Amino acid sequence: MDALLLARAQFAANITFHILFPTITIALGWALLFFRLRWLKTRDDGWLMAYRFWTKVFALTFALGVVSGIVMSFQFGTNWPGFMERTGNIAGPLLGYEVLTAFFLEATFLGIMLFGHGRVSERVHLVATFLVAFGTTMSAFWILALNSWMHTPAGYIIRDGEFFVTSWMEVIFNPSFPYRLSHMLLASGLTVAFLLAGVSAWQLLRGKANASTPKALRYGLTAGAILIPIQILVGDLHGLNTLEHQPAKVAAMEGVWETQRGVPLLLFAVPDEEARENHFEIGIPYGASLILKHSLDGEIQGLNEFEGSHPPVAPVFYGFRVMVGTGMLMLAASWAGLWMYRRRGWVAERMPRPFLWLLAGMTFSGWVATVAGWYVTEIGRQPYMVQGLLRVDEVASSVPSPYIAFTLALYLTVYAALLVAYVSVMKHMAEKPVEMPGVPGVPGASLPAGAASTLPVSGKVARAAGEGAAS
Repeated sequence: MDALLLARAQFAANITFHILFPTITIALGWALLFFRLRWLKTRDDGWLMAYRFWTKVFALTFALGVVSGIVMSFQFGTNWPGFMERTGNIAGPLLGYEVLTAFFLEATFLGIMLFGHGRVSERVHLVATFLVAFGTTMSAFWILALNSWMHTPAGYIIRDGEFFVTSWMEVIFNPSFPYRLSHMLLASGLTVAFLLAGVSAWQLLRGKANASTPKALRYGLTAGAILIPIQILVGDLHGLNTLEHQPAKVAAMEGVWETQRGVPLLLFAVPDEEARENHFEIGIPYGASLILKHSLDGEIQGLNEFEGSHPPVAPVFYGFRVMVGTGMLMLAASWAGLWMYRRRGWVAERMPRPFLWLLAGMTFSGWVATVAGWYVTEIGRQPYMVQGLLRVDEVASSVPSPYIAFTLALYLTVYAALLVAYVSVMKHMAEKPVEMPGVPGVPGASLPAGAASTLPVSGKVARAAGEGAAS
């Protein structure tokens, strides 16, 4: 493997690992704010228990996201020095704003979220929760502004090979930015929805449920059922935008080789880039033309129009189908789950065990869809670093391939270990004995594992049980 391919693989490994954690924290911050507001309104300890448990998950996830993000940013200098030399006037400030948002807003107020309850006023604690949620969203804003600019560059001039800004508004709000930001925020919301539902389902299956479990389960199913139809709509708009600005990517997504009308929507195929055709096609006649052109006779440009400048077809083609397939499964699971939950009077223990196993198995389904989508997006930009203007092979470093291969192997080993540790710690946290939350002025206590699941949800009854156990 040559150095360029290894450098791409190394950056792909880093971005794959890193994106897992912001995908959770972006939406989980807003879920925590919702839990906090519900507790303030109802004084139901189940909401406070949910807030405290998922705040710990947020802190764990945030830590891994920051560490992996720092490693990834270093690679701009080690593997892609030409990128920062050529586009640093644009990329540098946007990355700087993201770092300032992450460290000075999220990290600062996360400390108050974790350790401030009972030490600061309820209003200050609520504001801290809001600022953390807002900070995670703003971090996504800046990163996606840069990433979108790389796909649909605007607001720049090139002098002596370097990019200079002519309009920051055009740089930030470039043609694909609104669709890409909306798509990512919704993906984060769906990731968190199924994380909440999956962990809650696991607690029910293992007999570790507590007063927060039914609330987190209902929140997860409701959020999933609401967000997935919106995501489908935004995904369609994003696809139309991509067709306008990156037609080669869309051709790879759909497996279209020759420019034609009435293009079928391929459910499955085996793209053969050497023969420049597909094998074993299974498709819906006229489907792709209808979706992309809103006409049965719509014309779609084929990959042969972009020979030598189109992305690798197979990973884009399969990645798109993994993303869409996972989304369809989310749609069916969230709607069916919400219907069953409502039919059972919102009593979590009455949910069918086979369906709980399905939800538990989909705990990290948001990760699958997000990573597949990012592969479609980023591999679909190849062979360009900045679409149509700067090729990847122009900005790669001259580091010998054995060095890159060695560090790639180290990264993969460490990331695999960290991922196993992350899931293991979350599993341990979900199964550990329930701690009744210490409400200011009310003594707290620990209950045996599973005991809280037999208590009514009422905050007064929960506090009374805690005081009785403490005495």
